[in-house]
Amino acid sequence: MSATTTTALPGQKPPGARATRARSKRDGLTRRDARDGLILVAPTLLVVVVMVFLPLAWSFVIAFQKLRLVNIGSQGLFEAFTFENLALVLGSKELWSSLWITVLFTAGSVIGSVVVGLIAALALRKPFRGRTFIRASMLLPYIAPVVAVTFVWRIMLNPSFGIVNSVGRDLLGWTDPIPFLTQKEGMLGILGAQIPVPTALLTVIAFQIWRFFPFAFLFIMARMESLPAEIEEAALVDGTTPWQKFIHVVLPQLLPVMSVLVILRTIWTFNEFDSVFLLTGGAAGTGVASIRVYELLTVQQNVGAASAQSLVLAALLVVALGVYAAILKKSGSRFE
Repeated sequence: MSATTTTALPGQKPPGARATRARSKRDGLTRRDARDGLILVAPTLLVVVVMVFLPLAWSFVIAFQKLRLVNIGSQGLFEAFTFENLALVLGSKELWSSLWITVLFTAGSVIGSVVVGLIAALALRKPFRGRTFIRASMLLPYIAPVVAVTFVWRIMLNPSFGIVNSVGRDLLGWTDPIPFLTQKEGMLGILGAQIPVPTALLTVIAFQIWRFFPFAFLFIMARMESLPAEIEEAALVDGTTPWQKFIHVVLPQLLPVMSVLVILRTIWTFNEFDSVFLLTGGAAGTGVASIRVYELLTVQQNVGAASAQSLVLAALLVVALGVYAAILKKSGSRFE
């Protein structure tokens, strides 16, 4: 066998040299693009490290230290480490009680907001006069400042002069006003039986549903706009009822979006503090876990225990984040 050699013409570079030069040029451009990208990302990365990761690392450190609010300025960063804070938090009945209240609060708020958002999206799906205005007005609870809307709710639910109790006494026959935000448990008569009802907790859940159903409404409405009309038309031709069309045609196509909504709202609601604190202050059976952290920090002035409970909540949220990532991966593979 004879080897074939390629010779360059006079004044022309060999082909191998040209390929090497082109490869080097591409590598140089790639390295320069990567360097430019790092330079552009560096300010944001610096802000994230300073504002997020350093406080998280400090919270993790002080969770294993005996640190009180009165000596937080004089104590060093690496004092003696101990597991007493975790033992105090995990062995406290208040922790498990607050976690149970948080689970009830989260489940009721998330399920309620997604269901109400779904109903609102279905009601506004078909075009009609004034639909754009109604859609825009539905965003008001979500975009309004939480301080303003909680103040309005406190006035509305006031047992002395609130409009809700006024309407209840005048039209619904209430004999006594209901202290919605200060009553831990009320009795509801159904068919002669008295059923205990967590009044304040249900009121706070109702507020969360009202405030955050527009978020679910936006996501579900956007998904509905992209649903193929041919499938629903074929279902109607086959003689399905509107309910059957919703259950077997529309709802299965909305489930991936609704699943993501449930996970996102669960993560955010589990950390909810401002609305509960502004409405009830954590009293009357509404002491969610975030309120418990606030009480450990401000009332008991136990910074280490507050950080330890924050770590427990963070661990639970990491699990929820793992579930969220798994659902996203499953949803993505389904639509590939």
